[in-house]
Order: sequence, then structure tokens, then C-alpha cells
Amino acid sequence: MHELSIVASLFEILEEKAEEQKAKRIVGVKLQVGALSGVVPEFLETAFNIYKKETLADKARLEIEKVPLKIQCQKCHTEMVKDDFVFICENCGSRELETLGGTELLLEKIEMEVS
Repeated sequence: MHELSIVASLFEILEEKAEEQKAKRIVGVKLQVGALSGVVPEFLETAFNIYKKETLADKARLEIEKVPLKIQCQKCHTEMVKDDFVFICENCGSRELETLGGTELLLEKIEMEVS
């Protein structure tokens, strides 16, 4: 489960930002997780809840925004959001596609309580 190592890296960032802001605690964290990021949101949430114990984020809530796979056909320029991983243009049948979104794993927001 590589989500645990991702959460460990996330907590390094959270602790650094909390120290910069002289925060007493972290109350919320929002992540964007793309459909093709290779990360399972449910595993990420479980790892977060395990890792946060006895940290500044002990009572923090984790919000995960799932980002769908968005592609564009290079032949007909049609943009599509895909629920499956069939990489064929729905409009012209081309396999020449560019990924526009859905690969991200981003820390979007940290909510902190400062003194």
C-alpha cells in the first residue's frame, strides 16, 4: 500500500506549513486525486486516519476530491470525460488522445488553527 508513504510525505508538508504559520493544530486537509493517479482514495483516507494520531492533525478531517479522467482527441479535438479506461475517441474512433486531467495528486488546501 503505497498510500502510506504518500501520507508520510504529506505529513512532512503539513508539519512544515504548520510550523511556518505557528499553528496550534491542523483542522482540515483537502486533496485532489485523479482517476489515473495510481492512488486509491479509500486507502489514502485510511492511511491518513492512522498516521494522524498524536500529531497536530489528530482531529483533522480529510476531504478528497476525485478528479475524473479528461482526454482530448488529437484528430477531431473532441474533449471527453471518461468513466472507463478505454482510450478511444467516442466521436471519431481515433486512439490519438491527450490526457488533460485525471493524473493529479495535489494538496489543495490546509486549514489550521493559529494562536
